[in-house]
Amino acid sequence: MKIAQFFRTALVMTSLVALTSVKAQTFEERTLRIGHPVNTDHPISMGVKKFTEIVALKTGGKIIVKEFPSLVLGNEMQQISALAGGIQEAFAPGTAPVAGVVKDFGLLDLPFLVSNSAQADALLDGPFGEALLAKLPEKGLIGLAFWENGFRHVTNSKRPINRIEDLDGLKIRVQQNPVFIETFKALKTNPVPMSFAELFGALESKALDAQENPYLITRSSRLYEVQKHLSATSHAYGVIVFLVSKKFWDKLTPDEQKILRAAALEARDYERQVSRLQAKTAIEDLTNKGMIFNEVKPAETERMRVATQGVVDKFMQAYDPATVKLLRSELVRVKNLK
Repeated sequence: MKIAQFFRTALVMTSLVALTSVKAQTFEERTLRIGHPVNTDHPISMGVKKFTEIVALKTGGKIIVKEFPSLVLGNEMQQISALAGGIQEAFAPGTAPVAGVVKDFGLLDLPFLVSNSAQADALLDGPFGEALLAKLPEKGLIGLAFWENGFRHVTNSKRPINRIEDLDGLKIRVQQNPVFIETFKALKTNPVPMSFAELFGALESKALDAQENPYLITRSSRLYEVQKHLSATSHAYGVIVFLVSKKFWDKLTPDEQKILRAAALEARDYERQVSRLQAKTAIEDLTNKGMIFNEVKPAETERMRVATQGVVDKFMQAYDPATVKLLRSELVRVKNLK
């Protein structure tokens, strides 16, 4: 009886393997080139590698994913344009360049929208995130998932930021983005919009006092060499949008589309986990490099949020009212998540 059961089990397993092999043969050989803005030691790159592994496994190696880090395929807008034109297959940028194509993505740059990772995940993976992604196809893009770039924090060469008053007068580099400029004006700093490529030199020469970025960017760009204080301001949450060319997407079979979407979501969960683990180790690494780290008390974070509420209200008026209404309701829903 046991021998017969063994052979029945073996037959079932053999059939499954055969079916899997046959199904793999139905996939067309394709190459998917994905660009992103960071180095290969960053969690975004690790997420791309995980995505690559999943796609190779589920398609029997028929769909090959090739990674192009550090904007080697062109700047953000060039790569997004290449996707829309069907010249490039995939790209994983931050929200700012995506907002240049679909304006409502700029809502994700607003200050103090969420205060922890659980809130961020619930907001992005829920109806609001879905509504944003639904706006992409008419621009020639498909959004598969939201990945993480991490909370942004202020570093500077003058003093720790324990209270909102400690920000007064700091000359701080910000992204070339109106939301960030107005946010830091509201916090009474002197914001200087500048490309990231110019940042290190400006801090080294003391032309600037401060900058704001996720911990991992501060570490990988060696900003600890020109900054003394690292303060956990968590003033904005950085999002990565996993984009695919609609022209490429429309050539895929439903099974292929299903596999790529599932792979992007599975890789998202992995990338977020790696990002959060690395953020914790980055603080230790940065302090070992000589930076002085300080937490910001919740009461002071709330004062910063209140100080920037006018910026939020102002910019929300510029976006689609239905999307803004949905965002406000979703923020209420996720507010108490820890």
